[in-house]
Amino acid sequence: MALIKPLRGFTPQFGENCFFAENATIIGDVIMGNDCSIWFNAVLRGDVNSIRIGNKVNIQDGAVLHCLYEKTKITMGDNISVGHNVTIHGATIKNDVLIGMGATILDNAVVQENTIIAANALVRDGEILEPNSIYAGVPARKVKDIDPEQTREMINKIANNYLMYASWYK
Repeated sequence: MALIKPLRGFTPQFGENCFFAENATIIGDVIMGNDCSIWFNAVLRGDVNSIRIGNKVNIQDGAVLHCLYEKTKITMGDNISVGHNVTIHGATIKNDVLIGMGATILDNAVVQENTIIAANALVRDGEILEPNSIYAGVPARKVKDIDPEQTREMINKIANNYLMYASWYK
């Protein structure tokens, strides 16, 4: 069973139909919606500030979500896929986003709707990304505009696949 640990008076809360891998770690001030999945070795540390996650969000294997003490929070919308070994630190992620494997998103960054962050990209502190775009590189730079419908289709496919994968483990 996943480690779901109350801390500093906060107990993680989650909606319906969520899946937590046996070695996922969810600590403190974490609230997530319905149809979320937290995969193997993922860590959501709501120990120093809050983590808010919408509906149909998958946090894949080895990802780490954390914040700065009393300074930054994580806020995530709906329909988001966070790839393997991603680090999100005190950032805002809007709806319909795909974050590629190994990417890092730092404090006060804002990832707008219908955006794809390429694998291993680094979104710097305070960066505000444009919606309907692909970002790649270190530091992350806009690679191109993308059609919102195509983006939603791809992002929905991955998010829906993770709902299916989670059902295999229940």
